[in-house]
Amino acid sequence: MKKFTIILSAVLALTAFTTLDTWKNDKPHSQLGFTVTHLGISDVSGTFNDFEAIVTSSKPDFSDAVFELTANVASIDTRVEARNNHLKSADFFDAAKYPTINFKSTSLKENGKDKFIVTGNLTIHGVTKQVTMDLTYRGTTENPMSKAKVAGFQLSGTINRSDFNVGPGFPAPMISDKVTIKADGEFAKN
Repeated sequence: MKKFTIILSAVLALTAFTTLDTWKNDKPHSQLGFTVTHLGISDVSGTFNDFEAIVTSSKPDFSDAVFELTANVASIDTRVEARNNHLKSADFFDAAKYPTINFKSTSLKENGKDKFIVTGNLTIHGVTKQVTMDLTYRGTTENPMSKAKVAGFQLSGTINRSDFNVGPGFPAPMISDKVTIKADGEFAKN
């Protein structure tokens, strides 16, 4: 029993020195965008204007960070109202049945200075798949207006919409299966 008490005390003492910092995206300085190719000749881009992202990390270089994101599908914006409404319909995202897109990272691997490969579970249209994206840590500074400590990240990569059953009635020659994702985020430490 004495040995167990010593081990438990050592574990508690070590965890007391580990703090987990939480960072939340600053909405005016964050964006979640996507691009598809239409008819094989032009790119069409859009954003999800309503999303929450959280980063938790115990290391100042974020090498152990966990990233979580929830986006409101109804906030999709391609600058054309008719197209936005079509994307919200059952033909594509079916926002009434599947109102959110969710992502949670499961691993983060260094890939150069301030660069990482982030892998995680992405849920779109009720389908969850493991995806891998590129992540760049753009630094930490103090916001001169709010005096808050902020960190910047950029995420990029591609997914296949067919993997998530989005727009199955629209073949790749009409709307590319490949969707390019680009997200930029400024995160304030809580």
